[in-house]
Order: sequence, then structure tokens, then C-alpha cells
Amino acid sequence: MASKGAGVPLSRKSYRLTSETERPRVTGIVHEKLLNDYLHRIFSSPDHATPTATSRKPLNFQNLPEHLDQLLQVDSEDEESQGQVEGRLGPSTVVLDHTGGFEGLLLVDDDLLGVIGHSNFGTIRSTTCVYKGKWVYEVLISSQGLMQIGWCTINCRFNQEEGVGDTHNSYAYDGNRVRKWNVTTTNYGKAWAAGDIVSCLIDLDDGTLSFCLNGVSLGTAFENLSRGLGMAYFPAISLSFKESVAFNFGSRPLRYPVAGYRPLQDPPCADLTRAQRLLGCFRAVLSVELDPMEGRLVEKESSEWQLQGQPTVLLTLAHIFHRFAPLLHQVYLVEAVLMSFLLGIVEKATPAQAQSAVHQILDLLWLFMEDYEVQDCLKQLMMSLLRLYRFSPIVPDLGLQIHYLRLTIAILRHQKSRKFLLSNVLFDVLRSVVFFYIKSPLRVEEAGLQELIPTTWWPHRSSREGKDSAEDRAEAAEERPRRRAYERGCQRLKKRIEVVEALQVQILKLLLDNKDDNGGEASRYIFLTKFRKFLQENASGRGNMPMLCPPEYMVCFLHRLISALRYYWDEYKASNPRASCSEEAYIPPQVFYNGKVDYFDLQRLGGLLSHLRKTLKDDLASKANIVIDPLELQATTMDDLDEDEEPAPAAAQRPVQALAVGGALPLPRPGWLSSPTLGRANRFLSTAAVSLMTPRRPLSTSEKVKVRTLSVEQRTREDIEGSHWNEGLLLGRPPEEPEQPLTENSLLEVLDGAIMMYNLSVHQQLGKMVGVSDDVNEYATALRDTEDKIRRCPKRRKDILAELTKSQKVFSEKLDHLSRRLAWVHATVYSQEKMLDIYWLLRVCLRTIEHGDRTGSLFAFMPEFYLSVAINSYSALKNYFGPVHSMEELPGYEETLTRLAAILAKHFADTRIVGTDIRDSLMQALASYVCYPHSLRAVERIPEEQRVAMVRSLLAPYEQRPWAQTNWILVRLWRGCGFGYRYTRLPHLLKTKPEDASLPSLQKPCPSTLLQQHMADLLRQGPDVAPSFLNSVLNQLNWAFSEFIGMIQEIQQAAERLERNFVDSRQLKVCATCFDLSVSLLRVLEMTITLVPEIFLDWARPTSEMLLRRLAQLLNQVLNRVTAERNLFDRVVTLRLPGLESVDHYPILVAVTGILVRLLVHGPSSETERATSVLLADPCFQLRSISYLLGQPEPPAPGAALPAPDRKRFSLQSYADYISAEELAQVEQMLAHLTSASAQAAAASLPTSEEDLCPICYAHPISAVFQPCGHKSCKACIDQHLMNNKDCFFCKATIVSVEDWEKGASASATSSAA
Repeated sequence: MASKGAGVPLSRKSYRLTSETERPRVTGIVHEKLLNDYLHRIFSSPDHATPTATSRKPLNFQNLPEHLDQLLQVDSEDEESQGQVEGRLGPSTVVLDHTGGFEGLLLVDDDLLGVIGHSNFGTIRSTTCVYKGKWVYEVLISSQGLMQIGWCTINCRFNQEEGVGDTHNSYAYDGNRVRKWNVTTTNYGKAWAAGDIVSCLIDLDDGTLSFCLNGVSLGTAFENLSRGLGMAYFPAISLSFKESVAFNFGSRPLRYPVAGYRPLQDPPCADLTRAQRLLGCFRAVLSVELDPMEGRLVEKESSEWQLQGQPTVLLTLAHIFHRFAPLLHQVYLVEAVLMSFLLGIVEKATPAQAQSAVHQILDLLWLFMEDYEVQDCLKQLMMSLLRLYRFSPIVPDLGLQIHYLRLTIAILRHQKSRKFLLSNVLFDVLRSVVFFYIKSPLRVEEAGLQELIPTTWWPHRSSREGKDSAEDRAEAAEERPRRRAYERGCQRLKKRIEVVEALQVQILKLLLDNKDDNGGEASRYIFLTKFRKFLQENASGRGNMPMLCPPEYMVCFLHRLISALRYYWDEYKASNPRASCSEEAYIPPQVFYNGKVDYFDLQRLGGLLSHLRKTLKDDLASKANIVIDPLELQATTMDDLDEDEEPAPAAAQRPVQALAVGGALPLPRPGWLSSPTLGRANRFLSTAAVSLMTPRRPLSTSEKVKVRTLSVEQRTREDIEGSHWNEGLLLGRPPEEPEQPLTENSLLEVLDGAIMMYNLSVHQQLGKMVGVSDDVNEYATALRDTEDKIRRCPKRRKDILAELTKSQKVFSEKLDHLSRRLAWVHATVYSQEKMLDIYWLLRVCLRTIEHGDRTGSLFAFMPEFYLSVAINSYSALKNYFGPVHSMEELPGYEETLTRLAAILAKHFADTRIVGTDIRDSLMQALASYVCYPHSLRAVERIPEEQRVAMVRSLLAPYEQRPWAQTNWILVRLWRGCGFGYRYTRLPHLLKTKPEDASLPSLQKPCPSTLLQQHMADLLRQGPDVAPSFLNSVLNQLNWAFSEFIGMIQEIQQAAERLERNFVDSRQLKVCATCFDLSVSLLRVLEMTITLVPEIFLDWARPTSEMLLRRLAQLLNQVLNRVTAERNLFDRVVTLRLPGLESVDHYPILVAVTGILVRLLVHGPSSETERATSVLLADPCFQLRSISYLLGQPEPPAPGAALPAPDRKRFSLQSYADYISAEELAQVEQMLAHLTSASAQAAAASLPTSEEDLCPICYAHPISAVFQPCGHKSCKACIDQHLMNNKDCFFCKATIVSVEDWEKGASASATSSAA
């Protein structure tokens, strides 16, 4: 660099001039007069005085360096200003004091200007303090949580509870709580949001301290500051866990400078002056053109300037950049000079002109500066751009964001600059995802939303049953003009936001360009490597939490990525007709098992990848022609055994022995594969990529391909896209997959990453943003209630009326604010276009799962998140985008619903899926699916074979599997058909407000007679289906109700203690859950008895009597516990403890009544008699429990009329809205029947000797003898016991057979033997 601009003989190496060194110096140089005029025009004096042609000194390239030295000479005051300044103590470069000036655990950036809280309330101060004068520094708020920003003295002592502002001589502003702090606290300022800038000002001449938010003064915060000997103030901050900020003490230009206040760190005034003068010279070059033919200078617009290779211009630029380049390594100068210059071009010129001008400027930078200088300059430039974009205020036209994005696009259009930034800056140094985020304004006034949306409106929820009342319809008609005005304002806002979104999509289109591979790797493949690392950082739980991408950024990034991806996908389809369009996109199944795409340590459907590679290696060979190198499998096994180190001989030999047939060079095993932090067996193969050695001929179907591993960084374009006879990313195509390509393989990997992004944090963020809509609904409800109270308030109560009017005003203002903010959220997160993006992802996942399912056992290789995204994206479309947009309006909605139903029905019990979490998610999704009419109809539309298989899985025995959700699904199929089972909410809960009316449990009943019929058919088939299923249901009912009774006993005992005590909320929740399970199990039994009564009542079946006896025993147990006068159940229900809201008499008694009515009232008399005899034979039967159902404390005398129901007692007659008159008549008929039968049984019963009673239950006579041990019991006990165990009750001998036993026959046989 020393030779640059030293005279005419400029080095060709430095400037890449095309002239040869042996040519005469004057070759190509214009004549002397024109050169003199040109150089004087370019390098005019800073005072712009124009000397006459005779007085000015002639300029040429020999004396130009001397002239430049004079031009760049600055005042001595500017040179000396970099030293110590009165009023300030400490280093001239101000940073955070990370060595001693902190308290708590903090993470400080490399530049010592950014800080992240990593403890309860950490504090840190700067290295420089002030004691005199007026000073200012800025804080860029990255997160809007709990922080206290301000000043402190060196004597302030902080801890994890007390920070800046909590001690004497420390002062702070807290925008989270909107307060100021100095030992005590008072209200001050405005709330801050992420992306705001706080200016902290201190005037030690007057002793005052104040703050500004985004350049707007918040007023004087503190006065009469302590000053004098030993009093100096440091900038300081205290921040809670995960909160983050960045300081600007003056190393960069202040965003909001304040007149009269100087930054703590002085700007480089001398270098700034030189840089501005050199920039003026550079501007002059761009605005002047040489005309050698005419011998004159021609003025032109800078945007029209073209570099034509004129030696005079090149040498002039070389002299400028010789002095300009060393200055551009300073952040301050890049932002103050170069950034301002480029932004000026973008703001004044058209987009095409701006891009052309920026492109030429970047060409000049790369031409006249060393590569490392350009790279450092570009890095600083992009960092400044990102910071400006992130912390720019939201203005009505979003003009600031648009300018910054246009400049970013112009820079990225320059190919060489784009590749450098993509390789080294965008994902490595910067959080470039910020460029795709549009922050939501916390203060709608400053964002101009009041002007854009002058009329506000908010939706009104309909009634609980989904029908609007006449009053609501009239109100809607009155508000229709307001709604239309509000929607017009929302459309205006949306159009402005779409401009920004389109620019963001352009950035991603540039990064996904794969046609710029001249002179290196194409941008798309660099992006893929960085994008995969980005996903790994956010997917891994081992990552540094503060470094993870915020979910709100991820949402915007996903939508822009989908737009750019679909653009390139359809572009490829246009040039390749055999390819698929983006509407038919999916991920081929071979991507999941050929190892070309890195899924880190994410779980597969079948478990760990290393386990699948071992157990399914034969299937990989037979179906995909892939053979995993045995040495790699051996290496994985060794990694399993020893995580810390690997035997040296194996490590040394593996790369050589892992070579495939193609003979490529061996690749050393990456060092990170031996890291113990990457997990156990999964860490080797899950981070490897299986690569096909390029064969010299096509593979036959019988040939197997041995593979080697490649890390993500080692992949080339050929490894992804493939080449001749090499399928690249699609290696190992199964026979079920079509041969024609879907699209470019690289786009498949981008699509796979987009799906992973949705799973990582996008879905959670979509659910979180619904909170704004919920807030609107809550305030709207409060406003309507207040207006209703105003209408009902007597006019004489002016005091109450005034308070109500005040509340009405507060609610209205809050709703105006929230409705405008909701418009912003709908435009940026829940718009129709965003909904279509999520819908497209859902359909991609469905097609991917369908194609993967066809591969048989290889389906186990699919990552779990594909099923999770399919489930969650459907949930988001159904729950998050309404009421503005409805899922029913989406194209192909019914077909998509049916395909998802088929996937849930098939895979919720798929043995290829082993993960407990994903199996639970599938079960819960199916349970939710059958709660809504439209999705239940979709289940009914799937092929009959799949429906029957689904019901068969639901009827599998409940033991040793999660059965609660299965039972819930069966209950939902029955709800609406059972006795008194047509309710949406329980009667005693109608007066309470549900937490979320959209919950599946609060949906209207929608039974499925089709699926009920499948259930009945399956229970009739085979001798073992019904007994095994019902035995498990009865077992679980016995367990659930027993657990419930035990828990309410503990709760009652705790409530009766004299000392103050609290019942654990978790215990209450478990207790309520056991009660709900008991009710749902009873309903399943009711459905079974109704659909297939012969299972219990046809005693030709070997297990019917036993099942009926067990059922009667459990029903009597439930009735006795629940209906006893002033019993434990009554007392706990009366307490109405929070968490036990669902525990009440009605749900469980109505379920039991439905079973009894079906057994004792419906059906032929023979079956009724059997059921009656079994029920009465149970020793726990009490007629009083049946009378309790109708509010009768004792059974009425025969022939007496039923008394009127006592309102203080439970009675089914009190629930006329829930139980029909026909159902009540059946209960009365059942009571009369049982009363009569009970009296007859009591008269006919004979006393039984205790010796003849079953020694197990003491309720029935002995009727069975076990062989070969000879022990005895009743048939009911032994039949129930043999359902679960084959050992004798008494001697534990294995029971071979059970024979009938009668006392008389046994006695006669004994006497004969004698």
C-alpha cells in the first residue's frame, strides 16, 4: 500500500491497471490544460474558493500528492481533541468495565459495548466517568424487560437485588415499569419497547439529570445532584435475566444528538474532516466527465456516471482511495461518511439508478482497496445497516425501513460483495434475520396508526351456543359502517407493510441465487451451509440461550423464505416441465435416511439414527440400495461405549478403509465428531452426510452402493444437486418414488429447513401473538358490561355514574389503542398471505408423510418434527387466524382435512413410531379432531379400511399404554347419544366464565354413528376382543374411582383441621382428573352396553356373566359413595375448592343412571331379569341409592305417589333442560322395577351358612373348585381373577382348570368313596 498514489508509476498489482509498465507515462492521459482543470475541479479547496486560472498552481499527477496533503490538513485543535478533556476521567475509548465494574453474572459482547443479563439483576458500569460539563450516551434497547439505566458513582455498592437507582448517588430510568429510581421511585417517562433508543443526559454544571426516548425528551428526572470533590458519575445499567442492550458512548455517531451535550467518547474529528473532504473529491469524480475530443469538462448526475477505463479517471481515483482506504476501518467513519453517502444515493435516485450507482462504487472499492480493507469496510457497513434498520422508529410510511432495505439490496446485488458477506458476515457476525423482521410498534401514536386507521372497531363474540341474539344482530348492523372504515384503514396499513416485505423477499432471492457460480461457489450453496448451522444453533438445547434467534424474528424470516423458495421452485418448473410446481411440493423420503441432510440430534420417528442404521440396514440395502460402511457402524458402537476418546488405530485407519468404489480422496474425520457434548450414538451418524461416490456407469437394481460420510462444510454443489449418474441429495430412491425430479435438490433442503423453523419457535410465537386479540375481547366485554351498568344506574346516583363513565372512557381509549395494534399484528402475522404460507407448509408435510409411509419400515427414519408441524400448523390455522380469516376459505380445505385425518387415524398407533412425546401428540390431535363437526366428518370420509383399523386400535386393552386419551376419543364419539349427555358445559358451571371457549372439551356434542357402528361390529367379532377391552375398562374404572375417593378423604381431613393449612393445587388437579376419568369410563361402558348389549346379557357367551357381575359391583360402589346422605362426597362438593369445579353429583350419577336404564328398562324381559338378579345379588346394592336419583331419601311405599322434588336434594327432575321427560319416565320405571324385584328377592332368599360363602368376597356361595389344588371360591371371583392372573388365590399354584362345585354333589361323592 505504500506505493499507492506516490506518482505516475502506480503499481499494477495494487490497482489492476490494464496499461503495461513499459508504455510511456503519458499514454492515455489527457492534455495538460484539461488535466489541470479536471484535477482542480476534483480536488478543490475545502473553503470552495475558486481561484482564477492564472493564480492557481498547475496540477498534474506528479504534484497531486503534495496538493492532497494540503487539502487534508486539519486544524491542530481537531488533532488535540482526541486526548483528555476537562470534566472526564478515564480512557478515551469508552467501553463497559468487564474486569471490576460489575455485579452478578453478565455476558458482554466482544466489542465491550453490548451486554446480556445472565443472573437475577446484574449491574455493570463503564470505564469512564464525568465530574463536570454536559454529557450524553445512548442505549439501544434490544429487549423490553426489567432494566434500570442511568448513572452511578464509584462508591455505589450493588447486589442481586439492588441495582442502579436503588442506592444513594445512583439514578436510573426504568421504561419497563415507567418509573425513575433514586432509593425511592416515582412515575416518570414512557414505556420503552425493543428497538427503542434511550439517551441518558447529565448536566453537572446545573446538577440535573434527564432522559430522552427516541430523541424525545422525557423531562428532567433528577435535580440537585451531589457534586464536588470525589463525585464523578459513571454510565451504568442493571438488567434482569436474558435482557440485553447495546451502548453507544460515541464510538458511532449518536442517533439522536442533543445540542450542548457531548458524547463520552469524542468522535475522530480530524479523520472525520479528512474523510468528508475525500468523499467530496469522490463525489466530484462521479459528477464530472472528461470530453477529450472537445477538451472540456461535462457535468453529469452521479447516478449516470460510468467507469469507462480512462487512465486519467483511474489514476485520480487511485490517489483518492490511497488516502480514503485507511480511514474506512473506523466504525464511526463508515457510518458517518460512507453510510450517509450511500443512503443519500438510495433516497434521491430511482431503485434502478441507485443499484447501478452502488454497484459501481463497490466495484471501485474492490478495485482500489486491498481485499482485507474492503472486507472490513463491508462488515462495518452491514453492521451499521442492521443497527439502523433494527433501531429505526416506525413512521407512517415506513420510509426509514424502506431506505435501509433498498441499500442492503443494492449492496447484495454486487456478486463479490454478496458472497463475502454471506460467507463471513451475515450469519457469523450479524443476526441477519433482523433484516426480515418488522417490529410491532408499542406506541401507536408515534407510528402514525391514528392517521392510517382513524376509525377503530373490534369484533364482538357470539353467544355460548354459537347463535347471535337479536340484540347482537342489531348492534352489528349499527357498527357495520365502523367496521368497513376500520377495514379500509387496515388495508392501507397492509399495503405499506407489503412494500417492506417485498424488499425483504428480494434480499432472500439474492441469497438463494444459484446462477452466480462463476469464480466460486454459488450463493445458494453458501446460504445452505450457513442456514443449516443457524438451525442447529436454535435446535440444540446446548446452545447459548441469549444467542438464539428470537421467535418473533423467526416468524417473519419463515414467511419471507417461503416466498423466495416458491419463486425459485416455480421458476424451475417453468424451464423444466417434468418437474413439480410448488403446490405439489414435498420432501422425498430418501432425504431422511441417506444422511445427505444434517438433522443434528433431532429425534427420528423410530428412535436414534444410529439405532435405525443398525436395525434397518437390511431394509436400506434391499429397498434403497444403500450399504452403510461396517466401519462406520463399528465406530458408532465404539462411540456408544466410550464418549471421551476413541482408539487411535481405528481413528487413523477409518478414513482409508471407508473409501467407496469411486476412489475419491479420503477425508479426515471431523474433530467435532469426537466431542462428548454432541450426545451418544446419535452424534456420529446424525451429523454425517452419506455421499455416493460418482460411478462411471448407471447402477443396476441389484448393485449396492457403499457410502462414506461428509460433514456439512465439506459438501459441494455436486453433493447436493448431483451430477451424471449421481442423484446427490436424492441418493437411495425407493421404488415407490417417481424418477422425475421434483425441483432442484437445493430447494428441497431449504424447504426442509423451513419446516424445521416452524417447529422450533414459529408455532409458539403464533400462539403468543393471539394474546393481543384476547386482550381486545376482554376489554370489549368490560366495556359492554360498563355500558350496561350505566344504562341501569339510577340517575340520582351521580357518584356511581361518574365512576362508571370514567371507567367507560378508560376502556374505550384502551380499545382504540389495542384495535390499531391488532391491525398491525393482523397485517404482519395473521394476514391472508401468511395464512396461505402456513397452509402450504401443512400440505407439504402431509404429502411428505404420505410418501414416507409408502416406504414401509424406512418411514422410521423421518424426523419427528414433520408430524409435529402437520399437527401444529393445522391447529394454528384453526385457532389463530380467526375471526378475520377462516380456514374453510382455503383452497382444497376439505381434501386437506381428510388427508390429515387419515394420517392421524393410521399413525396414532403406528408401531414404527416409538417416541412417547410424538405418540401422545398424535393421540391428543386425534382426540381434538373428533370434537369438532367438520373435522369429525373428515374422519368419517377416510377409507373404511382405515376407519375400522383406527377403531380397532382404540379398542385395544388399556393396560400398558396411555389410555386416557383413547378413552376420551371414544367418549367424544358417544357424546350427544347418552343419557342426559347432550350438554356442552356442566349445569353447575354455566354461571362461570370458561377460560377458553375454544377448548375441545367445550364444543357442542357431535356424535358419530358411523364410527359407533364400526365399534359395535368389532366388539361382536371374535371371542376375545370385547372381554379384553371391557376388562381393561373396568379395571381402570376401579382404579380411577378408588384413587378419587382416597384423595377427597385427604382433602376433607385437611379442610377439617383447626390450624391454617393449604391443599396442594397439584393434588386438587389430580383429584379432578381421576373424577373426570371415572365419568368418561362410565360413558364408554354406557356406549358399549347400548351398542352391543349381548356382551353383558347373552349368557351363552362365556364371559358375559362375569363382566355383568363386575359391572354391577362397580356401579353399586359408585352409587353408594356418591349418594350417601351428608357423606364425604357431599362435603367436598360443598367446599367448591378451586381446581375441583368439575366434581359434582350430576355428571357421575347421570352416567351410572344411563347404564342402569339400558340394563333394566330396555331390551327383552329375559335380559332384564338377568341384569336385575345380578344387580340385586351384589351385597353392596342399596335401593336407597336408586331412590336418591329422584330426590327421595327413602323408597316410597308401594302404590304411593312420588313426592315433589326437594330443591335442597339432588334430583334428576331438577335438570329438565338436560334430561328429557322420556328419560325421567325410564328412571321412574327402573325404580319401580327394582323396588318390586328387591322385595321379592328378600322374601325368597334363604339363610346361607358362613362356611358355604366364597372366602374371597363373602357375598356369593361357593360354586367353583380349582384344579389341581382343590381350593374353592365363587365363579365371579375366579373368573375375574383369571382375566389377569393364572395363580391360585391361596397357594399360588398354577390353575389348570375350574370345575363347577355343589355342596350336595360333593358330599355324596365323598360318602361313595368311603
